[in-house]
Amino acid sequence: MELSLAPVGRIIKSAGAERISSDAKKYLANLLEEYAKKVAAESVKLCEYAGRETVSAEDIKLAAKRV
Repeated sequence: MELSLAPVGRIIKSAGAERISSDAKKYLANLLEEYAKKVAAESVKLCEYAGRETVSAEDIKLAAKRV
């Protein structure tokens, strides 16, 4: 797991939770990481297709819509 649990806990708290179990933070962190990896992989494909080496914000936006 690469995401820190503290920011994940803050995300859950911002949604209205008063208390959060450690397992809940870990599970959400894993879900977020898997989604981010899929978006990143798709954005790299888009970047390569466009003949660029640098992934742009537009690549990320389009990849997020496609995943």
